[in-house]
Amino acid sequence: MNWILLVFAGLFEVAFTFCLEKVKGLSGLPMYGWYGGFILSLVLSMALLMKAIQTLPIGTAYAVWTGIGAVGTVMVGIIVFKEPATCWRLFFITTLICSIVGLKVVSH
Repeated sequence: MNWILLVFAGLFEVAFTFCLEKVKGLSGLPMYGWYGGFILSLVLSMALLMKAIQTLPIGTAYAVWTGIGAVGTVMVGIIVFKEPATCWRLFFITTLICSIVGLKVVSH
């Protein structure tokens, strides 16, 4: 169950980075809306991470959490914000995914 919580914590990390990108160049109510989304996503991400580390090793949980956030943020950048999807970027994202899966496999 805590692995599922950890995955959701990582997805909320992606959400707060998405909100940070969306706030660029905004002002007024839309800016505050995206900042609100950032704060809500940050709080949920941290709360789920704290719950997950109650039974998972902190080093593994943190590495998986940041890995999900990194992979998710790069993928959102490529898909939503039209960042370049070079072969090298995709290769290294793939190695990061393999590392996340490997940490899950070898953890107790």
